[in-house]
Amino acid sequence: MAAPQDDMFSLCVDPGKVASCVEVRFIDNIKGKGLFAKKSIKKGDSIFIERPLVSAQFLWNALYKYKACEFCLRALETAEENARRLSGIPGLSLPHPELCRVRPELHQACPQCQVMYCSIECRQAAADQYHRVLCLGPSQEDPDHPINKLKDAWRSMHYPPETSSIMLMARMVAVVKQAKDKAHWQKLFSHFCSRTANEEDEIAHKLLGEQFRGQLALLHSLFTAALYDDHLSRWFVPEGFRSLFALVGTNGQGIGTSSLSQWVHACDALELPAQQREQLDSFIDQLYKDIEKETGDFLNCEGSGLFLLQSSCNHSCIPNAEASFPDNNFLLHLSALSDINPGEEICISYLDCCQRDRSRHSRHKILRENYLFVCSCPKCVSQMDELDVTSEEEEEEGEAEGETEGDEMEDEMTDV
Repeated sequence: MAAPQDDMFSLCVDPGKVASCVEVRFIDNIKGKGLFAKKSIKKGDSIFIERPLVSAQFLWNALYKYKACEFCLRALETAEENARRLSGIPGLSLPHPELCRVRPELHQACPQCQVMYCSIECRQAAADQYHRVLCLGPSQEDPDHPINKLKDAWRSMHYPPETSSIMLMARMVAVVKQAKDKAHWQKLFSHFCSRTANEEDEIAHKLLGEQFRGQLALLHSLFTAALYDDHLSRWFVPEGFRSLFALVGTNGQGIGTSSLSQWVHACDALELPAQQREQLDSFIDQLYKDIEKETGDFLNCEGSGLFLLQSSCNHSCIPNAEASFPDNNFLLHLSALSDINPGEEICISYLDCCQRDRSRHSRHKILRENYLFVCSCPKCVSQMDELDVTSEEEEEEGEAEGETEGDEMEDEMTDV
């Protein structure tokens, strides 16, 4: 059966409105639940806005000085500070600085450990939800603190680009530890798929294979030493830890925030004379060229979160909806990419744009290893009918990709 409606919609900005627009249904034992439209949704419409149960910035992202609110992941640098760091041009000045929405005068630090928040509201929310358990106080920089040892081990195993974080698991534990109604929070987390393998299709999650047994054993040991709790003992036994690891790996939604991106969008909305518009556009184009040369593609404060309703959206290689973070924080906006009819399933893509353009063989490899399923969306079915991977050229491509992704996996989970 589908999860109770009050649970699935509880973190939406307008739960009542969302419940009248969409519903969660159980599909089958393979796909599990799915999200379906209850009424017509037009292309471009906002389907819902949702905040996560828990979220966390990626550890490498934070180490490289991408400054984000510890609670909502809002970018803390001003647009100009952000542009200077990313471009490597310390004296850079942005036109129209008044369009930057970052307010440094509102930023707050935890009095004990000094981690930063975008506002007193976020600092209080973090303290109320999980931070009292995870606050390191004066041990924030102590490499021998159990939580810092856990973070260091994760960074040593999972190099950028990160796709998940051990701290998402840590915050799940901390939330339950601090909660008055522990059973309620455990029930919310139980709505997420946590299987380590899809036995029907004989698929195992790529980070849970034999080649990574030693690394996972070390993470399990450090995780237990840092966070063990009797109420969550099942999460700390080896199989429970593997399930928790699979849960954040298969359900975590990437979150990206950027004060510079917000400033650019605000500039795009300005009504300017033609010459001023041309000058501003040229400045922005050059800025992005400078950033690409200096920093590459890593522009945003990045992390991941667990979203109850969004997690019920199944994958399609031709999605009719997409998630975005236009508020420069962890609020997920799900918007329609095409008209959606009543009764139609709402699907997103678990692949990025470049991955969706690859062969069916390549797409399936990524989805099998990361999300434990074989895609049967219309695009994949039509390509299978066309015998998508039959030529020697495509078979060679698949073998080459397999070797490359195998090397990437070794890089991601290197021996500590």
